[in-house]
Amino acid sequence: MRSASTATLSGVLLLDKSSGMTSNSALQRARKLLNMRKAGHTGSLDPLASGILPLCFNEATKLSGYLLDSDKRYRVVARLGVSTNTGDADGEILSRAPVPVLEEPALLALLARFTGPILQVPPMFSALKHQGKRLYEFARKGVEVERPARPVTIFSIELAGRGADYLELDVHCSKGTYIRTLVEDIGDALGCGAHVQVLRRTAVAGFSVDQAMTLNQLEAMAPAARLDCLRPMDSMVPHWPEISLDAELSRLFLHGQAVTLIDVPVGDLLRVYDDERAFLGIGRNDGKGGVAPRRIFVLRGGDAESRPS
Repeated sequence: MRSASTATLSGVLLLDKSSGMTSNSALQRARKLLNMRKAGHTGSLDPLASGILPLCFNEATKLSGYLLDSDKRYRVVARLGVSTNTGDADGEILSRAPVPVLEEPALLALLARFTGPILQVPPMFSALKHQGKRLYEFARKGVEVERPARPVTIFSIELAGRGADYLELDVHCSKGTYIRTLVEDIGDALGCGAHVQVLRRTAVAGFSVDQAMTLNQLEAMAPAARLDCLRPMDSMVPHWPEISLDAELSRLFLHGQAVTLIDVPVGDLLRVYDDERAFLGIGRNDGKGGVAPRRIFVLRGGDAESRPS
């Protein structure tokens, strides 16, 4: 059963964000619907983009950074022959060019050039900071700022569809990848330019968009049913090894003290539970039998943070 005060529940909600709204707007609407005190998302989506947006509530926000670092998957429709100032369909058209006719083997060979470790120059219309200001603030004033290229990894690009002036691609990429930049670079390689026409994030950190729900679906639910959509916090890091502590070691861990165990599984970061399977926090393994608290959670009876049996 859940505690009476929903504002103190902790967990993660898999939201299917719709196109046309900011990630923060989606977050705030969901926070109000679930009556949550503290909330954060795990990597924003552009307003044009739709798809999976994990939302963390209360103690789960302490884990949001780990999802920010995870791989992601996207389905993107790249419009060929048209370049925009933002790299997507929301921007102003900068140029048009004829689209070359490419046989599929040549096209696949071109896409293969963009897989693996690559360097990307972040777009001007992005939230990265320069001299304390967001890049998009400079871009809106027509000011171009020099941006160093950053390493990212494109694990795969699959051609899902094509037409005379578009490509539909499935992209699996590392954190920090800008799909707009990838599409623009592909357009430049084709010699005609390109921009993102449709973008949908289909997976993040092992979560699929098929598991997510829209704000409309959430709004149509009764309040109690909305809370049942919360997933436990440890579902965000299921691949990490785990340890269980007895009552005394749990007390020490929750007071910020390192604990020593006879048998500690291999792994830098560990999920730490008490002997009743409550998720206490994240521990760092020193490799010598010691586990120091890295993140400690404030436990409340019946919260979504408790591990399911």
